[in-house]
Amino acid sequence: MTLEARFDRHLAKLALPAGPALVAVSGGADSLALLALLVRSPAAGELALQVAHADHGLHPDSAAVAQAVEAVAREFQLPFLSNRLALPRGASETAARAARYAWLLSEADRLEAVLFTAHHRDDQVETILMRVLKGSGPAGLAGIPARRERLVRPLLPFRHQELADYLRGLGRTWWEDPANTELRHERSWLRSEILPLIRQRVPSLDQRLLALGRQAAANRAGWDALLGQIPGLDMQRAADGVSVAATPLRGYDSAILRALLGALGRRAGCLIGPARAARIERLLARGRSGAVAELGAGFAAELTFGRLRLFRDPGHRPQWGGTPLDGPAGSLHLGPWRISWREQAPPEQLDRTASSTWLAEGSYTVRPWRAGDRIRPLGGTGRRLVVRCMQDAKVPRSLRVGWPVIEDSGEVVWVPGVCRSAVRVPGPGARARRIDAERL
Repeated sequence: MTLEARFDRHLAKLALPAGPALVAVSGGADSLALLALLVRSPAAGELALQVAHADHGLHPDSAAVAQAVEAVAREFQLPFLSNRLALPRGASETAARAARYAWLLSEADRLEAVLFTAHHRDDQVETILMRVLKGSGPAGLAGIPARRERLVRPLLPFRHQELADYLRGLGRTWWEDPANTELRHERSWLRSEILPLIRQRVPSLDQRLLALGRQAAANRAGWDALLGQIPGLDMQRAADGVSVAATPLRGYDSAILRALLGALGRRAGCLIGPARAARIERLLARGRSGAVAELGAGFAAELTFGRLRLFRDPGHRPQWGGTPLDGPAGSLHLGPWRISWREQAPPEQLDRTASSTWLAEGSYTVRPWRAGDRIRPLGGTGRRLVVRCMQDAKVPRSLRVGWPVIEDSGEVVWVPGVCRSAVRVPGPGARARRIDAERL
C-alpha cells in the first residue's frame, strides 16, 4: 500500500470535522510532505486547507524559506499566512518554539480551525526517550498525542525517511534546518549520537519505546476517564481552569489521590508532579477555605467553598480603571471580562444575581471591585459590603481580583452575577440600558 493510501486511511480514522484547517509548514521535508499528502487525500476533502509559516528570523535563509513555502502554497492554490516572529538575537530553540506555537494557535483560534503539525514516528521515539531520561511520570511517557484540542498530528505512524522518500518521488526539494544537527540541542544529540548507538545493541529500541508510550497513554486515559465516574466529584470547567468537590478527594490514600490530581491537572493544562501534588495534599488536609497553594508556571490551587480549584494565576492586579459605557450600544474587553450594552425594554422582574441587568437611563462606568465597596441590594435593606455579597454568591477569593462593578455617580449599582442594586431600576415602559457581563 502506498504512503498516500496509508495516510488517507489514517486521516479518515481521525474523523475530523469539516471546516478550516491550518497546515504548519516550516519548509522542511516533514511539513512539506504533510502538505502534499493532505492536498492529495480524499479524507481531507471537506477541509478548507490554509498554509501557515512562522519565520523565526534566526537564520540568514529564513526569508528565502518563507518565499519558497509561499510558492508551494500558490502552486496548490491555498491561502498563505506568514508571520515574522519578533525574536531577540540568540533566542533559544525553546523560545522559538513557544513563539511559533503561540502564533499558530492564535491563528487557529481566530479562524476556528484545526492545526496540523508534522510530528512523525521518529519524533515520538525521541520524545519518549527524552522523557525517560528526565524521569517523567506515566503521563509524560505517553509522548506526543495524536490530537489535543485544535492540534492534530496525522504523521505519527510514519517515519521521517519514508516522508523524505515520498517528496523525492514527487521531485520536490526542501530546506534542511542547521539547528536539527547541532549537538548542543538535546534532541539533535539523541538523534545523531545516542539512538544510533543503542540501536546497534537493541535493534528493536523504537518498537519498545513506542510500546512504552502506548502503555503510558492507556494508563493516562484510564485515570482521565475515572474523573467523570467518581460519585460527587462534580468536575466543572472554567475559562481559567477546573474545579472539583473537595470532600470526595479526602477519602483516598496518597497514591490514588496523586494520580487523580495528575488527571485533574491535565484538564487544566497543568502538569501535576510529586512536588505540586504534595502542596495540594497539604491544602486539602488543612481544609482552610480561601487558602491558595502556588504551583509555579503560572498555576495555583485554591480551596474555596468546599471545592478545589486548579487555575491559571494572572499574578497581577488589573491594569484597567474606570471606563465609561458611552453611546447607546458598545462592547469592551477588560481583562478576562467582556462587557456589552445596548438599549432594550426591561423585563417585568429583575434577577439579583444574573449576568445581565437593565438600568434606567444614566451615566455608567465599569471598574474593578475595590475593598470597602458597598451596594444597596435589590429586595434588601440598607447597604451591604460587596465582598459579603461575593461570599454569599460563592465567588472564590482568587477570582475576586478584577471582578467588575457598574457604578453611576460613584454608587455601585450592579455586581455581575453577584448582586443587583435597588437603585436605577427602570420603570415599566421606560427607556432602559441592558448590560451583559461575560467572563471569557
